[in-house]
Amino acid sequence: MIAWLSKSIDRLSEFLAHRKGLLPLLGLLFIIANLILQFVFPGWLASTNLLLHVGLIIAILGLMLAWAL
Repeated sequence: MIAWLSKSIDRLSEFLAHRKGLLPLLGLLFIIANLILQFVFPGWLASTNLLLHVGLIIAILGLMLAWAL
């Protein structure tokens, strides 16, 4: 189990090292999707701003990983 997790993290790190802007871009897309949901499909997902919070976390983690890699 530990070897599998280590190998998976290594592959993910290698993948993201060549695509440093992928996670911040993905986070930005989540934030834009939340903005669209606010006006087009009001409901639980729009009122909780779930995509906004997830997008912000992904974007910040992406920037931190891009800085480290």
